[in-house]
Amino acid sequence: MNILTIALRNARKKWVRTLLLLLVFTLGVVSIVSLNFVSRVVGEGLEKKLVSFGANILVSPKTEKLTVSYGGFALGDMLFDVTYLDEADTLERIDRIELRKNISVIAPKLVVMDRVQGMAVAIVGVRFAQEKQLKGYWDVAQGAIPGEEPAARKMTDGMHDAPAAAPVPAQNTAQNPTSIPAPIPAAASPTGLAQAPMAPLGQPLDTYRGNGVLVGSSAAAKLNLKLGDTLPLGKAHMVVTGILAPTGSEDDNVLLADLTFVQQAVGHPGKANFVEVAALCSGCPIDDIVTQIGAALVNVEIRTLRNIVEQRMYSVQFVKKLILSVSLVILLTGCSMVGISMLSAVNERKKEIGILRSLGFSRKSVFAIFCAEAASIGLLAGLIGYVAGYGVSFRILAVLDMAEGATLSFEPLHLAATALVLALLTSLASLVPAWKAAAIEPSEALVTL
Repeated sequence: MNILTIALRNARKKWVRTLLLLLVFTLGVVSIVSLNFVSRVVGEGLEKKLVSFGANILVSPKTEKLTVSYGGFALGDMLFDVTYLDEADTLERIDRIELRKNISVIAPKLVVMDRVQGMAVAIVGVRFAQEKQLKGYWDVAQGAIPGEEPAARKMTDGMHDAPAAAPVPAQNTAQNPTSIPAPIPAAASPTGLAQAPMAPLGQPLDTYRGNGVLVGSSAAAKLNLKLGDTLPLGKAHMVVTGILAPTGSEDDNVLLADLTFVQQAVGHPGKANFVEVAALCSGCPIDDIVTQIGAALVNVEIRTLRNIVEQRMYSVQFVKKLILSVSLVILLTGCSMVGISMLSAVNERKKEIGILRSLGFSRKSVFAIFCAEAASIGLLAGLIGYVAGYGVSFRILAVLDMAEGATLSFEPLHLAATALVLALLTSLASLVPAWKAAAIEPSEALVTL
């Protein structure tokens, strides 16, 4: 008979108490493990959703400006020596920074001002494949995003014999034989060159090279634009293929067209006004990313949209802190119950302790018996709780409608670590009762016989 067999025998003898302790601790471990698994999925999902709501780093060329006012009349800002970014070179340099894996979307833009039906409007050249990743809140009220689906089928649903997105009507083509830039192969796309090895969220390769334009809701209302309308831009013409639903952002007031088309139409091939960068922020060092981009590019200004970054970080960290707080409460409750139960067991087993001491068991041996009994409960609760918590996680994710696409990996090393940590915690919780049991004198215990 050794210390371990005595501890196990005592556990079997008081099987109801042991079972209740095991059940309480197992439920605690199930809660902690399942909450941990769910928090990972929720945190990752939340982060990806937040990333889809816009960029948090803005890269633009350095400019010199002067605010002019005279006689109390403000004339606004005057820009000197307006410069552009080289799209291919800028994207390639950003793509090569060390923390590239923390960047999800790189979206270059070229903004030009023009008049449509006598009204000044901003036309923004974008890469639609990247823009859809960046603007996850976009909802097309009419038509489709240029290049998203066959324009002819879309036009047939909403109009009668409307012109398609890519080709220009015959009369405009005749008047402007060079107005439509030739399609650029995907392999030669500047975006394809710089963004081929994509970051965690992944991005589709931008292959659209048409003259379709996506109109913001406010711009469509002010300009009275409809699907199929033709709009001039420089020497080229654009065709309205889609109208955005109201977004509450600047996109409502602009026209969005393919970047390559805008570049060639206004005579700035390969140029961009600025580049928006969306960084994943779960532990991502935003300041380091900015520093590396600044080192990779020259003569640029880099601004971070702190409010967006802080909101993302706060949302993700809040979920993790909440899970940690709940886990600590569960652990403290379980440890308290173990301590109280073991203290009660000491008072009930004074006779048994006296007999053991009379048979030659030392104080250390008695102390070890109670610690081993508590550790065995923690070890078993850790093993059962981890396995059960892993299974419960899938059920919780299904209830939250997050099971689709969620990946939970069963780690044997984590299983062993959980069991050992629980055994250690239950042993620590039983230290006071075990010390009290070891302090009982044989003569004091045997008097009650």
